[in-house]
Amino acid sequence: MDVKLEMELSPVNTEDISTNGYIKSDRGYRRSKISRDVELDIESVYKAVPQLAKVFHIMDKIGEGTFSSVYLGEAQMRDGRREMFALKHLIPTSHPTRIAAELQCLTVAGGRENVIGVTYCFRKEDHVVIVMPYMEHQPIMEIIGSVSFEEVRVYIYHLLKALRHVHQFGIIHRDIKPNNFLYNRSSRMYALVDFGLAQGTADTQIDLLKVNLTALRKVQRPVFGERNLNSCTPTPSTTKYAALKTELLKSVKTEDPANRRLSAASRGPLPVKTQSSGQKPARTVQLGLTCNCHLTDRVCNICMSRKQQVAPRAGTPGFRAPEVLTKCPNQGTAIDVWSAGVILLSLLSGRYPFFKASDDLIALTQIMTIRGSKETIQAAKAFGKAVVCSRELPRQDLRTLCETLRGRKPTPDDVTPLPETNTDATASRRHKIQDETPTHRPTEGTLKQHKDGAGETLPYTQEKSGTLETAHPHKQSSQADCKVEKDERGWDRVPDMAYDLLDQLLDLNPLTRITAAQALQHPLFKDL
Repeated sequence: MDVKLEMELSPVNTEDISTNGYIKSDRGYRRSKISRDVELDIESVYKAVPQLAKVFHIMDKIGEGTFSSVYLGEAQMRDGRREMFALKHLIPTSHPTRIAAELQCLTVAGGRENVIGVTYCFRKEDHVVIVMPYMEHQPIMEIIGSVSFEEVRVYIYHLLKALRHVHQFGIIHRDIKPNNFLYNRSSRMYALVDFGLAQGTADTQIDLLKVNLTALRKVQRPVFGERNLNSCTPTPSTTKYAALKTELLKSVKTEDPANRRLSAASRGPLPVKTQSSGQKPARTVQLGLTCNCHLTDRVCNICMSRKQQVAPRAGTPGFRAPEVLTKCPNQGTAIDVWSAGVILLSLLSGRYPFFKASDDLIALTQIMTIRGSKETIQAAKAFGKAVVCSRELPRQDLRTLCETLRGRKPTPDDVTPLPETNTDATASRRHKIQDETPTHRPTEGTLKQHKDGAGETLPYTQEKSGTLETAHPHKQSSQADCKVEKDERGWDRVPDMAYDLLDQLLDLNPLTRITAAQALQHPLFKDL
């Protein structure tokens, strides 16, 4: 695919490069010495794509991921100006169709609506370098303790604006996270980047994403495993495996114990018993299933020997939607909206990353602690998955959760629970909310409920001794000073509509989850 050059460049003047490794430009010397490792990486890029040296001087390595590395390069324009660019070097093992699809996403949807564009592309054999405009930006980790609510509101608005734009072309970004939505705090500029994991919807306008979608469908297997395991409705495709199921179950029951131990070891680990009594629970094998561990808290050897169901799983841990964690084969643009909700949750609570898990099941459990186990099970059933939870986890009130983690003391005057929160559900949350959120900074004190004059249960308030924790993690101040700081940033005046939008972005069911276009019409953004 051809990408046209949209600027006039002149070869780099080697006299502008001093012998001590500093970079000379119109603004003077760049006073930052790069490490030897970065120098070697830059040399390897020049060697892999020699034509880069004729146009750009690579100054530093500014990013690195699983599939690419990003460098900061300077080019001299024909009119004498010097301009900075981001050079994304894709690893040679990337599939050519994957690379071409990313380029097509950038050329079709990029350059407007807060989506990064592409300026040029270099290729030498299996090495590809995509050149994009460079935008200075601040990582969320550095500013999360000092942002105001108004800043968060505008940030999320522009993120949803970018998502609406790419979704209109049938593009699923699949890796929405703060590191991929660049934010320049001084200029209030935004840029959605990195379409390396993008996929297309069924009606995508990106031709090369249609190729990927077709290839994915060819790889998917007949429904022998996971779909039957998570569905109680018999399907015609399972009948041909009924005899195999019977033979497998009979062989497990009748073979010699010694041989069974040996054969079980070759098939996989033995079933895990979670009952304290150690007794094997009585189960009834349902028709249409290929095993007898359906809806139990164990996995049998038959299931362990099956191949995994093929389903898109790409994305960054902590930002994956429930339908991705449960390997739902039908995934759409709703997974990007969920990730935007996780970002909003982090900004409102002042905790980043908010979710951090070692595997998908733990990640799903962490979601349950916030959104509730019953709600998660019900949502999973809606998209064809059965989820079993060992105990019931109540749904958290989002305002109480965020304000507690942020360290602010809620008062009955400025806290209104979401409509879904009832007195019984609120009263059942006697534990500390911090204990259910593994990525928080510890906050002293406990949560306590009070009743008003009418006997109604009020939202949690936080009782603490000594000083209150401010938004700055390493700074302690008096209660009065903390109140002034939070007033200046507006965290004592967060409207209910902000948590209403958060609730809709984090809808567990992708079929009812709000879209990016609908979210932009939310009352929270009425003046934007």
